[in-house]
Amino acid sequence: MKFTVKTPLLVLLLITLAACERESSPTTTQPRPHLVEVVEAQRIDLSVRRERTGTLRAIQEIQIFTQEEGQITELPFFEGDRVKRGEVIAKLDDRLLRAQLNRALALQKKSETDLNRIRDLVERRLTTAAELTQIETDLAIAQADVAALETRLGFLTLRSPIDGVVTERRSEPGNIADRYAHIMTLADQQTLITEVRLSELLLNHLSVGDTVELYIDALRTGSAAQTPLYGEISRIYPDIDPMTRTGTVEIALHPVPLGARAGQFVRVILQTQRSERLLIPFIALRRSTAHPYVFIIDDDNRAQTRAVQTGLEIGDQIEILEGLEPGERLVIRGFTNLRDNQQVTIVGSASNGSNR
Repeated sequence: MKFTVKTPLLVLLLITLAACERESSPTTTQPRPHLVEVVEAQRIDLSVRRERTGTLRAIQEIQIFTQEEGQITELPFFEGDRVKRGEVIAKLDDRLLRAQLNRALALQKKSETDLNRIRDLVERRLTTAAELTQIETDLAIAQADVAALETRLGFLTLRSPIDGVVTERRSEPGNIADRYAHIMTLADQQTLITEVRLSELLLNHLSVGDTVELYIDALRTGSAAQTPLYGEISRIYPDIDPMTRTGTVEIALHPVPLGARAGQFVRVILQTQRSERLLIPFIALRRSTAHPYVFIIDDDNRAQTRAVQTGLEIGDQIEILEGLEPGERLVIRGFTNLRDNQQVTIVGSASNGSNR
């Protein structure tokens, strides 16, 4: 006896058997835990140390210009010579102006004589008051001419306005100096200064009068090169560059050590006073288009994003000014696919200590 099964019926039977098999042995997949490593935000007492480079220059440098034209008759000082305040450093030929002054003095004397004579005539009613006014005007003009020529004669003798050193001599005796010609430069090198630029975040921790370390590489050799000099902050400029967010600090070196010169390269070490700062590892910081943020882990081991305001970078750590409290746990590893409010598993806790 033969049984025949149609093909469609056989296929249906096989599908039904497979479905029954699946139902009889169900499989379940558990989600893999998201592993993270955390660190606690801590307040650490430390000072911030920064090194900047600059160039030494004299605290005061004055360019000496002529105010009259004429032939240079004296120019006694050369580069490197020291001069004292009030000392004659240049003279121009004064013969022409002195002749003009003598003529003006003669006219002044004549006007004085005429005035005395006219006053006597006015008292005797032998002349008019108008003639007296004219003579008084002539005398005033003569006196003004004398004063102007005496002033111009004074310009022909140039005196040093400071105690300083001649750093530049631009002419020689016998040359004709034009009016407002630059003939010499003087510098007060009893104090040398340099200017360095610092972040706006660091400027608020410095004050005028703070002591700083200085190293002049050209001044010392060998092991002595590591011996610091000491200067102080003499000025903190009030403006901040809006593009770089940096400001300028002026540092004075006084007294000037032997061999130090304007133009030398100098390294400046600035160190703030010790204070407590809330620090986190730099790798914990994330950035978005709106603001920097971190992932904190709450008591339920869920990751939460938290916007923060950052301060100074100190080594491999960064200061947090707002947004965190000491003791909060931050994610430092395991950021891949990490989302806000996601359950996590903590597999390690790093130290946030500092030996600074």
